[in-house]
Amino acid sequence: MRKFYKSHKLDNVCYDIRGPVVERANKMIADGMDIMQLNTGNPPAFGLNAPDEVIRDIRVNLKDAEGYCHSKGIFPARKAIVQYYQTKGLFGLDEEHVYIGNGSSEMVSICVQALMDEGDELLVPAPDYPLWTASAFLSGGKAVHYICDEENNWYPDIEDIKSKITDKTKAIVVINPNNPTGAIYPKELLEQIVKLAVEHDLIIFADEIYDKIIYDDVPYTPMSTLTDETLVITFNGLSKSHRIPGFRVGWMIITGNTKDTADYLEGIDMLASTRLCANVPAQYAIQTSLGGYQSIDDLTKPTGRLYRQRDIVYERLNQMEGVSCVKPQGALYAFPKLDVERFNITDDTQFALDLLNKEKILLVQGTGFNWPENDHFRIVFLQSPVVLNECMDRLEHFLETYRQK
Repeated sequence: MRKFYKSHKLDNVCYDIRGPVVERANKMIADGMDIMQLNTGNPPAFGLNAPDEVIRDIRVNLKDAEGYCHSKGIFPARKAIVQYYQTKGLFGLDEEHVYIGNGSSEMVSICVQALMDEGDELLVPAPDYPLWTASAFLSGGKAVHYICDEENNWYPDIEDIKSKITDKTKAIVVINPNNPTGAIYPKELLEQIVKLAVEHDLIIFADEIYDKIIYDDVPYTPMSTLTDETLVITFNGLSKSHRIPGFRVGWMIITGNTKDTADYLEGIDMLASTRLCANVPAQYAIQTSLGGYQSIDDLTKPTGRLYRQRDIVYERLNQMEGVSCVKPQGALYAFPKLDVERFNITDDTQFALDLLNKEKILLVQGTGFNWPENDHFRIVFLQSPVVLNECMDRLEHFLETYRQK
């Protein structure tokens, strides 16, 4: 039989959140070793479970969820999403412009695939959540990375964005609150991005999955509330805020200039229909989750577990020689910088492997988020305070003598 090879569309695709370092960790776990996992934003794995009310509503409605539903999702869930954005100051959104998916990741893939032709470009932040870069290349296009400036709270560099817009640029991705940096962008900065998008006829993809995980009352502005002049597609879901990533509950909303983008929206409809519908039982979690008491607020307030864990990681990292970290304002991650000269680091994947092999700590190297240098890594601060402090002890001990060979 002839040999078969993977598609060349995968040549520029990386997803090191579950890459070679994780493969090594899985082998170590299979051999009976205990690994401290700081690599994946999976709240239930660390005792951060879904609210009981959410689970109850899914159970109560299971009998009504056996069949397919509308390709955009069940009406009560879409209506609840519309009402949620009304509380954010967005009016005029109707249920027909709400799509529910198997996680927001599915919606990202659909939107990028429906938009991009061979040679088209998608502006993506560096560092990024790697699904965005992968989706651009898998759609036959190209991801062009604009820099987020660590010296300026990890905010997008507007001048760098301007320099990378070409006649092939179709859209710009804005991840806010940001994964992996934890940055939250001020309204004035978002307005500058909107201005560029309007000037250059760009669609805005607003990845806002962490919009409920905000610390220190930092002001937050949804991108959809800032413009009617260009198309804005916002992605969100329940995986992080309501701790049900395994249920795969996400959505996108379409706002702004829908008149001039009608053909593109028809393409989205086509792709949404080809996968029939999203997981129906899980859709019954949406209405309950978006209304009433929000348990995530207890976790992000100063006495809350996520807040305390964020502070442990931030403070401990900045006490280590050769390490610096911008304080995360939202989400579940820190993205510290390493002094590569001090540690002689030329390959950050090797750094992650060395740390794993010696200290049994699993994290993701910075290049796994399409960061251009070998000088960063991401830490997920979902482990309990006791475990996080032990992880920081081990990391500090490792770095005291580490020099990459």
